[in-house]
Amino acid sequence: MTTAPRTRLRSDERRAQLLDLGVRLFATRSLPEISIDLLAETAGISRGLLYHYFGGLAGFQEAVVRRAAADLIARTAPPAEGDAFERLLVSVRAYVEFVDENYEGYLSLVTGAKSGNESLRAIYDEARAALTDRIFASDSDHLLEDNASMRLLVRGWSALAEEMVLDWKVNGGVDREELVGLITGALAALAGVGVAGESSLTDA
Repeated sequence: MTTAPRTRLRSDERRAQLLDLGVRLFATRSLPEISIDLLAETAGISRGLLYHYFGGLAGFQEAVVRRAAADLIARTAPPAEGDAFERLLVSVRAYVEFVDENYEGYLSLVTGAKSGNESLRAIYDEARAALTDRIFASDSDHLLEDNASMRLLVRGWSALAEEMVLDWKVNGGVDREELVGLITGALAALAGVGVAGESSLTDA
Protein backbone atom coordinates (compact mmCIF):
# COMPACT_ATOMS: atom_id res chain seq x y z
CA MET A 1 0.00 0.00 0.00
CA THR A 2 1.49 3.34 -1.02
CA THR A 3 1.83 6.27 1.35
CA ALA A 4 -0.97 8.81 1.02
CA PRO A 5 -0.02 12.43 0.29
CA ARG A 6 -0.32 14.88 3.16
CA THR A 7 -3.44 16.99 2.74
CA ARG A 8 -5.17 19.42 5.07
CA LEU A 9 -8.61 18.21 6.16
CA ARG A 10 -11.10 19.28 8.79
CA SER A 11 -10.84 17.39 12.06
CA ASP A 12 -13.97 15.30 11.44
CA GLU A 13 -12.89 14.53 7.88
CA ARG A 14 -9.45 13.41 9.00
CA ARG A 15 -10.90 11.21 11.73
CA ALA A 16 -13.32 9.63 9.26
CA GLN A 17 -10.49 9.10 6.79
CA LEU A 18 -8.41 7.31 9.42
CA LEU A 19 -11.35 5.10 10.37
CA ASP A 20 -11.96 4.23 6.72
CA LEU A 21 -8.30 3.29 6.38
CA GLY A 22 -8.45 1.24 9.57
CA VAL A 23 -11.44 -0.72 8.31
CA ARG A 24 -9.61 -1.48 5.04
CA LEU A 25 -6.56 -2.69 6.98
CA PHE A 26 -8.85 -4.71 9.27
CA ALA A 27 -9.85 -6.83 6.29
CA THR A 28 -6.38 -8.30 5.83
CA ARG A 29 -4.62 -7.75 9.17
CA SER A 30 -5.25 -8.73 12.75
CA LEU A 31 -5.71 -5.94 15.27
CA PRO A 32 -2.18 -6.32 16.72
CA GLU A 33 -0.79 -5.78 13.22
CA ILE A 34 -2.51 -2.39 12.90
CA SER A 35 0.20 -0.32 14.58
CA ILE A 36 0.62 3.41 15.13
CA ASP A 37 3.60 3.41 12.77
CA LEU A 38 1.63 1.62 10.03
CA LEU A 39 -1.27 4.04 10.32
CA ALA A 40 0.94 7.11 10.39
CA GLU A 41 2.92 6.01 7.35
CA THR A 42 -0.05 4.82 5.32
CA ALA A 43 -2.22 7.84 6.08
CA GLY A 44 0.62 10.33 5.72
CA ILE A 45 0.13 11.87 9.17
CA SER A 46 2.16 12.22 12.33
CA ARG A 47 1.89 9.72 15.15
CA GLY A 48 0.67 12.53 17.37
CA LEU A 49 -2.50 13.02 15.33
CA LEU A 50 -3.61 9.46 16.03
CA TYR A 51 -3.31 10.16 19.74
CA HIS A 52 -5.16 13.43 19.23
CA TYR A 53 -8.13 11.82 17.48
CA PHE A 54 -8.33 8.48 19.30
CA GLY A 55 -6.25 8.78 22.47
CA GLY A 56 -3.84 6.09 21.36
CA LEU A 57 -3.65 2.79 19.54
CA ALA A 58 -6.20 0.99 21.73
CA GLY A 59 -8.75 3.74 21.16
CA PHE A 60 -8.17 3.62 17.43
CA GLN A 61 -8.47 -0.17 17.30
CA GLU A 62 -11.71 -0.07 19.28
CA ALA A 63 -13.13 2.59 16.94
CA VAL A 64 -12.16 0.50 13.90
CA VAL A 65 -13.79 -2.62 15.32
CA ARG A 66 -16.96 -0.68 16.14
CA ARG A 67 -17.09 0.64 12.58
CA ALA A 68 -16.49 -2.85 11.16
CA ALA A 69 -19.21 -4.30 13.40
CA ALA A 70 -21.63 -1.61 12.26
CA ASP A 71 -20.75 -2.43 8.66
CA LEU A 72 -21.44 -6.11 9.34
CA ILE A 73 -24.83 -5.36 10.88
CA ALA A 74 -25.81 -3.07 8.00
CA ARG A 75 -24.56 -5.45 5.34
CA THR A 76 -26.47 -8.42 6.73
CA ALA A 77 -29.78 -6.60 7.04
CA PRO A 78 -32.48 -8.87 5.61
CA PRO A 79 -34.48 -7.68 2.62
CA ALA A 80 -38.04 -6.48 3.03
CA GLU A 81 -39.35 -8.95 0.45
CA GLY A 82 -39.55 -12.73 0.59
CA ASP A 83 -40.64 -15.18 3.27
CA ALA A 84 -38.83 -15.47 6.59
CA PHE A 85 -36.57 -18.32 5.47
CA GLU A 86 -35.58 -16.51 2.28
CA ARG A 87 -34.69 -13.38 4.24
CA LEU A 88 -32.60 -15.46 6.63
CA LEU A 89 -30.79 -17.01 3.67
CA VAL A 90 -29.88 -13.55 2.35
CA SER A 91 -28.57 -12.48 5.76
CA VAL A 92 -26.49 -15.63 6.19
CA ARG A 93 -25.04 -15.22 2.71
CA ALA A 94 -24.02 -11.64 3.51
CA TYR A 95 -22.48 -12.79 6.82
CA VAL A 96 -20.39 -15.45 5.10
CA GLU A 97 -19.25 -12.94 2.47
CA PHE A 98 -18.26 -10.44 5.17
CA VAL A 99 -16.16 -12.96 7.10
CA ASP A 100 -14.64 -14.21 3.85
CA GLU A 101 -13.56 -10.68 2.89
CA ASN A 102 -12.49 -9.58 6.39
CA TYR A 103 -11.15 -12.83 7.78
CA GLU A 104 -8.03 -11.62 9.59
CA GLY A 105 -9.78 -8.77 11.33
CA TYR A 106 -12.88 -10.78 12.18
CA LEU A 107 -10.78 -13.61 13.59
CA SER A 108 -8.86 -11.15 15.78
CA LEU A 109 -12.18 -9.75 17.06
CA VAL A 110 -13.41 -13.24 17.97
CA THR A 111 -10.08 -14.11 19.58
CA GLY A 112 -9.91 -10.82 21.47
CA ALA A 113 -13.46 -11.22 22.76
CA LYS A 114 -12.70 -14.74 24.01
CA SER A 115 -9.41 -13.64 25.63
CA GLY A 116 -11.14 -11.36 28.10
CA ASN A 117 -10.71 -7.99 26.38
CA GLU A 118 -13.78 -6.23 27.78
CA SER A 119 -14.08 -3.63 25.02
CA LEU A 120 -13.88 -6.21 22.24
CA ARG A 121 -16.21 -8.51 24.12
CA ALA A 122 -18.83 -5.77 24.40
CA ILE A 123 -18.63 -4.96 20.68
CA TYR A 124 -18.75 -8.65 19.79
CA ASP A 125 -21.78 -9.30 22.01
CA GLU A 126 -23.63 -6.25 20.68
CA ALA A 127 -23.05 -7.31 17.07
CA ARG A 128 -24.09 -10.91 17.70
CA ALA A 129 -27.24 -9.80 19.53
CA ALA A 130 -28.18 -7.49 16.66
CA LEU A 131 -27.78 -10.33 14.17
CA THR A 132 -29.71 -12.94 16.15
CA ASP A 133 -32.50 -10.62 17.33
CA ARG A 134 -33.48 -10.06 13.71
CA ILE A 135 -34.73 -13.62 13.56
CA PHE A 136 -37.41 -12.72 16.08
CA ALA A 137 -38.48 -9.52 14.36
CA SER A 138 -42.15 -8.90 14.99
CA ASP A 139 -43.89 -9.44 11.70
CA SER A 140 -46.62 -11.68 10.37
CA ASP A 141 -44.14 -14.06 8.75
CA HIS A 142 -41.74 -14.82 11.59
CA LEU A 143 -39.51 -17.87 11.33
CA LEU A 144 -39.45 -18.90 15.00
CA GLU A 145 -41.62 -18.42 18.03
CA ASP A 146 -40.11 -15.75 20.30
CA ASN A 147 -39.57 -17.50 23.60
CA ALA A 148 -36.69 -18.29 25.95
CA SER A 149 -35.98 -21.74 24.51
CA MET A 150 -35.85 -20.50 20.91
CA ARG A 151 -33.59 -17.58 21.84
CA LEU A 152 -31.25 -19.99 23.61
CA LEU A 153 -31.24 -22.22 20.54
CA VAL A 154 -30.51 -19.30 18.20
CA ARG A 155 -27.59 -18.15 20.35
CA GLY A 156 -26.15 -21.66 20.13
CA TRP A 157 -26.76 -21.75 16.38
CA SER A 158 -24.99 -18.42 15.90
CA ALA A 159 -21.89 -19.83 17.62
CA LEU A 160 -22.10 -22.89 15.36
CA ALA A 161 -22.45 -20.69 12.27
CA GLU A 162 -19.40 -18.65 13.24
CA GLU A 163 -17.30 -21.75 13.83
CA MET A 164 -18.40 -23.23 10.50
CA VAL A 165 -17.38 -20.10 8.56
CA LEU A 166 -14.01 -19.79 10.30
CA ASP A 167 -13.28 -23.48 9.74
CA TRP A 168 -14.33 -23.17 6.09
CA LYS A 169 -11.91 -20.29 5.59
CA VAL A 170 -9.05 -22.50 6.76
CA ASN A 171 -10.02 -25.92 5.44
CA GLY A 172 -12.51 -25.31 2.60
CA GLY A 173 -14.25 -28.49 1.51
CA VAL A 174 -17.43 -26.92 0.11
CA ASP A 175 -18.14 -23.87 -2.01
CA ARG A 176 -19.51 -20.72 -0.41
CA GLU A 177 -23.11 -21.21 -1.49
CA GLU A 178 -23.16 -24.73 -0.10
CA LEU A 179 -21.84 -23.38 3.19
CA VAL A 180 -24.65 -20.80 3.24
CA GLY A 181 -27.16 -23.60 2.73
CA LEU A 182 -25.64 -25.72 5.49
CA ILE A 183 -25.72 -22.87 8.01
CA THR A 184 -29.27 -21.83 7.18
CA GLY A 185 -30.48 -25.41 7.08
CA ALA A 186 -28.90 -26.08 10.47
CA LEU A 187 -31.18 -23.55 12.15
CA ALA A 188 -34.22 -25.01 10.44
CA ALA A 189 -33.23 -28.51 11.54
CA LEU A 190 -32.48 -27.51 15.13
CA ALA A 191 -35.76 -25.64 15.50
CA GLY A 192 -37.90 -28.08 13.55
CA VAL A 193 -38.69 -25.51 10.90
CA GLY A 194 -39.40 -26.34 7.28
CA VAL A 195 -37.97 -24.28 4.46
CA ALA A 196 -41.35 -22.65 4.01
CA GLY A 197 -41.16 -21.35 7.56
CA GLU A 198 -43.73 -23.78 9.02
CA SER A 199 -42.61 -24.82 12.49
CA SER A 200 -43.65 -28.06 14.12
CA LEU A 201 -43.39 -26.18 17.42
CA THR A 202 -46.45 -24.12 16.59
CA ASP A 203 -48.61 -27.13 15.68
CA ALA A 204 -48.92 -28.45 19.20
